[in-house]
Amino acid sequence: MKTTVFILTFLIASVTCAQTTINGKVVDSKDQPIPGANVYLDGTYDGDTTDENGEFSFTTSETGSQTLIISFLSYETKTIVNEVSALKDLQIKLKDDMEALDVVVVSAGTFEANDNSKVSVLKPLDVVTTASAVGDFVGALQTLPGTSTVSEDGRLFVRGGDAEETQIFIDGIRVFTPFSPTPNNVPTRGRYSPFLFDGITFSTGGYSAEYGNALSSVLLLNTIDEPDQEKTDIGIMSVGGSLGHTEKWEKTSLSVNASYINLAPYLEFYSDRNDWKKPYEGAQGEAVFRQRFDNGILKFYAAFDTSNFDLIQDDIDVAEGIRFNLNNRNFYANTSYQGVLGSGWSMKTGLSYTIGKTDVGIIGDDISADEYSTHIKLKLKKRFNSSFKLSFGAEHFSTNFDETFSTEGFNTSYGFDNNNFGAFVESDIIFSRNLALKAGLRADNYALSNEFKIAPRLSLAYKTSKNGQLSLAYGDFYQNANANILKFSPDIQTQNTKHYIMNYQYVNNGRLFRAEVYRKEYDNLVKFDTDFESFDANYDNSGSGYAQGLDIFWRDNKSIKNMDYWISYSYLDTERDYRNYPEQAQPNFANTHNFSAIAKYWIDDWKSQVGFAYTFASGRPYTNPNTNEFLSEKTKSFNSISLNWAYLISPQKIIYASVNNVFAFKNINGYQYSNTPDVNGNFGRRALRPAADQFFFVGFFWTISEDGTDNQLDNL
Repeated sequence: MKTTVFILTFLIASVTCAQTTINGKVVDSKDQPIPGANVYLDGTYDGDTTDENGEFSFTTSETGSQTLIISFLSYETKTIVNEVSALKDLQIKLKDDMEALDVVVVSAGTFEANDNSKVSVLKPLDVVTTASAVGDFVGALQTLPGTSTVSEDGRLFVRGGDAEETQIFIDGIRVFTPFSPTPNNVPTRGRYSPFLFDGITFSTGGYSAEYGNALSSVLLLNTIDEPDQEKTDIGIMSVGGSLGHTEKWEKTSLSVNASYINLAPYLEFYSDRNDWKKPYEGAQGEAVFRQRFDNGILKFYAAFDTSNFDLIQDDIDVAEGIRFNLNNRNFYANTSYQGVLGSGWSMKTGLSYTIGKTDVGIIGDDISADEYSTHIKLKLKKRFNSSFKLSFGAEHFSTNFDETFSTEGFNTSYGFDNNNFGAFVESDIIFSRNLALKAGLRADNYALSNEFKIAPRLSLAYKTSKNGQLSLAYGDFYQNANANILKFSPDIQTQNTKHYIMNYQYVNNGRLFRAEVYRKEYDNLVKFDTDFESFDANYDNSGSGYAQGLDIFWRDNKSIKNMDYWISYSYLDTERDYRNYPEQAQPNFANTHNFSAIAKYWIDDWKSQVGFAYTFASGRPYTNPNTNEFLSEKTKSFNSISLNWAYLISPQKIIYASVNNVFAFKNINGYQYSNTPDVNGNFGRRALRPAADQFFFVGFFWTISEDGTDNQLDNL
């Protein structure tokens, strides 16, 4: 019996002696204890959870060199490799995980429309369900602050900048001809359907050093990485039809979409102010092919569209009107790859090619323009840790533009070959959860003007509270003159602007508030001494200007059940001396005040979504030749109320209807004055009204998919 007791005592003592105690304390960057952190030896069941004082203690029978892991939500996991005997009385400090959801986000000048972004002002659905947008992503973005309402144009005019100052990219690669040409006083639309995009970033200023040759704004469109299922979409509309299909394989998918538009039947029922000899007719097609690899994804995007029309428009000096016909063909192809290289490295690269051909006839003159453009880009990114990331890259832009002008047997040609090379480097530094910095530098070589420009960019964000943050941004931006100037004066210098932005943003439980003040200073703007760009004009870079203002945005999808709404307001103070302006003045595309109110409401009993959009814009300047002042008078204010209704006949069948400008407000875009005065010395005028005060749309949309519930509500 004594022998047995002795053996048991010896074994217990031996086991006890083989146990080693591991202990210590876990704190944050401010030396405050972190309770609930997990501490354990890798590959074992030995470990502990820190108490309210951040302390832990456990024993292990492991010996030799071991790996101790300390982890807790919203902090970077820490690893300690050492001899077990040395893992005593540890003082462990965890760093904030700078990729956590509550970390400060640099947001000055940027609106996200991406389900995966940390802060989204808009969602992809919003781009195509806004009542006033009529399915055009640009139309939806015009409800955001910072944009001006130029209803007869249709493009983006951002913070006192001309529409030419906004550049558009698909998957990071430049789109050279993003809009379809239209006659005067008829708004254009984006060439590309929202059907194939799931993310949009709209930067109204202070954007990344990655993007150049844009004075005012960039719009980034991202195609869908992975469709959720195979499906077919069919649309029958009052203006045409559409057909789309998505096919999926194990690591490959293909989405195609085609549409045909013909306004002839619509104009039979609802004519407008134009005398159409051949109403607008157009066809579009798009495709995205995706191939997933173990460490990346390859995407090929291609789009074509063709359009033509022939019409006569009123003119105060031509009794029979001005005849205008157009035939346009456009093709755009884009290949991009993004993937992980290992050791914290990743890569994005891409190539685009554009072919644009436009034939225009104006009275007896014929103009044929051909544009061939390419963009190739490589971007590398190194993630050192969640607090520091570095990206850099290079790109090359090439444009060949030729135009032939013919009149009464006389032919002449103009054009240019442009090659721009750019390189950029940018760092993201997150000092803490409350403070982040983005600093970048861009260098561009502009071949036509033989210029080399350096453009610094800087953004800083500070989290003022749990839900609020303050951001600052500064940037230098350069851009070539547009093709209408380069074809006559290819060596004209680049134009320049500086952006200064301060932004406050508050996000809390489905509610978002943004307020932003900014100032832009323009220099080297192009001027000429003729009525329009012309071969006999003298061109120089003596122009200048400024734009400053306040943008306010509020969105709420929680306060009212089944209702989502947003409100935006912009105040713009801007003047510029450019083109043929005799003095600095507020340009005729700029509104001092812009206001939008958008609401969407789901009615369960009706199986319907109804939408409302109200747009207000103060009058725009125009010149009255009966006075001696330049751009001194203003049109009346612009008002429009639009409604839409989507009714689900069944989960996959939808009847959709929309009306723009329901109350038919008599908006005026400006005035045309006669070239010669009457007997009393006064110049007569006519109001430039929209081609139609209202636009009606009705469509039936049917989706055929695997799960039997998917529909096209997201695309209406």
